[in-house]
Amino acid sequence: MRTSITALQRRKGAADAAPITMVTAYDYTSARLVDSSNVDAILVGDSLGMVMMGHESTLPVTLDEMIHHARAVRRGSERALLVVDVPFLSSTAEEPLVAAATRILAETGAQSVKVEGGAHRTATVRRLVESGIPVMGHLGFTPQSVNTLGTRVQAREESTARQLIADALALQAAGAWAVVLELVPSELAAEVTRRLDILTIGIGAGPECDGQVQVWHDMLGLYEEFVPKHTRRFRTLGQEVRGALNEYVAEVAAGTFPAEGNGSRMDPEVLARASQEPQESEA
Repeated sequence: MRTSITALQRRKGAADAAPITMVTAYDYTSARLVDSSNVDAILVGDSLGMVMMGHESTLPVTLDEMIHHARAVRRGSERALLVVDVPFLSSTAEEPLVAAATRILAETGAQSVKVEGGAHRTATVRRLVESGIPVMGHLGFTPQSVNTLGTRVQAREESTARQLIADALALQAAGAWAVVLELVPSELAAEVTRRLDILTIGIGAGPECDGQVQVWHDMLGLYEEFVPKHTRRFRTLGQEVRGALNEYVAEVAAGTFPAEGNGSRMDPEVLARASQEPQESEA
């Protein structure tokens, strides 16, 4: 049975409940691995634009691409809650955003969409929730605003910290069930978590959020060009993969792969008959 939003919400403030964990996945295989672990939720993030498609940011990712990847993740998972990002190209105005969120839930089987932005999104969030579309918000560093915000810690000043708190409360009032806090000071994230009745999910926001989210490629060492401060490489699979590929090349060159057990055999007499030149029929 797939984890529900309600089940995660019950864990906020519960003395015996562990923090919520969420990890990105972008395809069937990674989704199967996440789903077989103890991770609570999968985020099909528009970060796939960078780690899967080679873009410099999330901005070029289309709605059709998000749906394509999310459907694969849905087929690969049965247990984890599934959340899908509404991409930038579909979120520049209310009507396209509502249409995109509707398509995502209808075509992927996801349980929720994630929408970036604060108080200016409240009317849209309220409309989505009233239409039966659960919404996870996203505040702090919002990747779709990278050209405006830059990739740096947000809300360090009094005015911007006050605005972030107001944005979080506004999203809650509009009906969001959770909010991601990305690249905000730990103390501010703790205050927002204390003030909200809904869940906070941190990434680079300290340990006092209700949960954490990490990017698959970052935590497994598959994206080697850059290691964000907010992540930890729990494995270095990039090195493992490269080692395996080089070992494969070496064994093919040495003639040790493929070996006897890597193929199949046939009856020599059958091969001999199959190899005979066909006889020309008499006129």
